[in-house]
Amino acid sequence: VQLVESGGGVVQAGESLRLSCAASGTSFTVNTMGWYRQAPGKQRELVATITRTGSTNYADSVRGRFTISKDNAKNTVYLQMNSLKPEDTGVYYCKFSWNFADYWGQGTQVTVSS
Repeated sequence: VQLVESGGGVVQAGESLRLSCAASGTSFTVNTMGWYRQAPGKQRELVATITRTGSTNYADSVRGRFTISKDNAKNTVYLQMNSLKPEDTGVYYCKFSWNFADYWGQGTQVTVSS
């Protein structure tokens, strides 16, 4: 199984970015897809998750600004990030959870300047 992320970059506060994470190498249905982030000197934290049935969960710090979505046919999860803030800066990781294992993406850097 391989997860490939894309969409990170450098933006100014208030701007938007869209992250994508595509899984390949398995035909099993994923249970949960999620996005996590890690800022310098801090622990990795949950940003948002979406289940196989479409139920979503967000960190309080991003609720109302970020939207997680998925395309089952493409085995891809997205994170639309609007109204970005400098405190959103960090490496963003996707995570796919199957019955047999969890897999993480390689991470993509998001930098928000003030």
